[in-house]
Amino acid sequence: MSNDISLLRQAFVSQRQFYDDQNFPRGFGRSGNFTLLEASILEQHGVVLKGLYNKTLEPQNEIQEQFFAVVSGNQEPTNAIERAWIKYLKLTTCKAKFHTLFGRSKISSPGLQNPDYYSGSDSL
Repeated sequence: MSNDISLLRQAFVSQRQFYDDQNFPRGFGRSGNFTLLEASILEQHGVVLKGLYNKTLEPQNEIQEQFFAVVSGNQEPTNAIERAWIKYLKLTTCKAKFHTLFGRSKISSPGLQNPDYYSGSDSL
């Protein structure tokens, strides 16, 4: 199978651009999660890709059939369009992990540890 991007783009032609304002309100390119090529692929071909993924569209050619096999989990992604869609799915369907700099354990303060350290003659 050829990985030429122009042939791949012709296989997934769409009349509308794809937007996901719920997950990427500023667009795919400005989200920081996608390269320029991946953002372009999702915007220009996302309607067809989503239709194939949701099974509302039937595969029309060999490249679309391969894409359907990839999103079904039967094959590994081999081209830029398949990799971009799999990356999109991972970012939108997987639960986000939240990392914090604060832990649950309490750190003891380095302050007054021993009350015997101060004598009664110390005054402020």
